[in-house]
Amino acid sequence: MPHRLTKATDRGLKDTGWLQSHFSLSFGPYANPERAGFGLIRVFNDDFVKAGNGFGLHAHANMEIISVMLAGHMNHKDSLGYSEEVTQDWVQIMSAGSGLRHEEHNIGKEEVNFLQIWIEPKLQNVTPRYQRRHFPREKRRNQLTTIVSNEEGTAHCWINQNAKLSLGLFEAGQAVDYHLNPVNKCVFVFLLEGQLTVNGQALARRESLGLWETDRVAIQVEAESHFLVIEAPINH
Repeated sequence: MPHRLTKATDRGLKDTGWLQSHFSLSFGPYANPERAGFGLIRVFNDDFVKAGNGFGLHAHANMEIISVMLAGHMNHKDSLGYSEEVTQDWVQIMSAGSGLRHEEHNIGKEEVNFLQIWIEPKLQNVTPRYQRRHFPREKRRNQLTTIVSNEEGTAHCWINQNAKLSLGLFEAGQAVDYHLNPVNKCVFVFLLEGQLTVNGQALARRESLGLWETDRVAIQVEAESHFLVIEAPINH
């Protein structure tokens, strides 16, 4: 089946001293026409922010912006009036819609690491919204946990798109079968830690595999692993 493998060393890199961003998809200074998005996933950044630094007030519109916190303490302030703190295992989403402004800073003593993911919205110019949820690791061992879904509910964050994000935290030897309707859908698997085999393709730490034209993703856990699965439309 068709697929696209991105090794950790093949990712783009921006290093400003206080910010180190690894780009799995084209973004900012990293312009790679072969990785100009994947389906409606437009941005996938693995960001590291040093203590006392962050992103000043800036604007967004018509984009679903997801942050998956992996380490550290980061604040979130926006023009909607939210002032929050997010730490490891928190997930936050902004439906930027008709427009909002926000800022984020590392407010702890240790380095912040988070995934920044942008997905194109289903509906344009909606009323902006912000949401966050906590997914503690001890409650999601050896299961695939939905963290973002187009189905509203209290157990996960809601997205303005026919998309789903799931986190897996599995011991070695486990097998995960992920099923989906393949019509106009693709799947992006990103390995945070560990070692996986995904539909026969070996994945190492910080590698990703994009798949399409399939209704099943077979994940074999070769070593204890933490990974993210994104299911998203290929086009509008």
